[in-house]
Amino acid sequence: MDTDDLEPTERPKDRPDLETLSVEALGELIAEHEAEITLIRELIAKKEQARSSADSVFKS
Repeated sequence: MDTDDLEPTERPKDRPDLETLSVEALGELIAEHEAEITLIRELIAKKEQARSSADSVFKS
């Protein structure tokens, strides 16, 4: 194990301190992240489909 793994990680500069947010703000942040996760999953699915299509062309 690397000793760097034991050090606390720094919060990204563009992310607010979660401890200071209200319950409502935390809920909104969760919703924003869930929407972004959905978008990322859709992009992954599109890329996997494109890869599958390319693989089938080159395997023929």
